[in-house]
This record gives sequence, structure tokens and C-alpha cells, in this order.
Amino acid sequence: MAFLKYTLIRLALFAPLFALFLYLRLGVLLAALCAGMMAFAISFLFFQKQRDAATATLHHRFSGKAKPLRSAGEVADAEAEDRLVDENPDIAVQSDYRPKDS
Repeated sequence: MAFLKYTLIRLALFAPLFALFLYLRLGVLLAALCAGMMAFAISFLFFQKQRDAATATLHHRFSGKAKPLRSAGEVADAEAEDRLVDENPDIAVQSDYRPKDS
């Protein structure tokens, strides 16, 4: 949530600056470049707490400590497989199967 909040703050800074620079007829590329640099500078100077929270969120997600995100379909499939294995102990599941190279 912190990453989304920080992204929305940056976008809220970028959009009006981009519109302003387009209004000043700087051209699309130069307007985007100037608005991006100014939005970066403003967010860097004034939104340090939000930036640190967003960074901590990303670090936690990619450090391997976070729970994996699974869809409802994946969870249902995993539960069905677990039930099948529990009900039929003579079935062996080989999940490390790799096809042979041709």
C-alpha cells in the first residue's frame, strides 16, 4: 500500500507539471522530461517518509520473506491436489519432473 501511495503522489505531482509545460509549448518530450525531473525533486525533498515506506515494502516483497501471492484458482488447485494425495496414499507425486532434452 505504501508503494501505491508514493506512486500516486509522484503521479499527482507529474500530471499538472506536465500539463503546465505543455501549456507553455515546450513540446511533449521536453515537457515530460521537465515534469519528471521536477516531480522527482519535489518528492525527493518533501516526501521522504513515504519514499522510505515504499522502499521498505519493495525490499520486504523481493527479499523472499513475504508470503507468495496466489490467486484463488491456484489455492483451489493446490487444495484439490492435497486432498487427492491424502485420500490415496499409494499415489506418488513427482513435482520435480523435467522433460529430457531432445
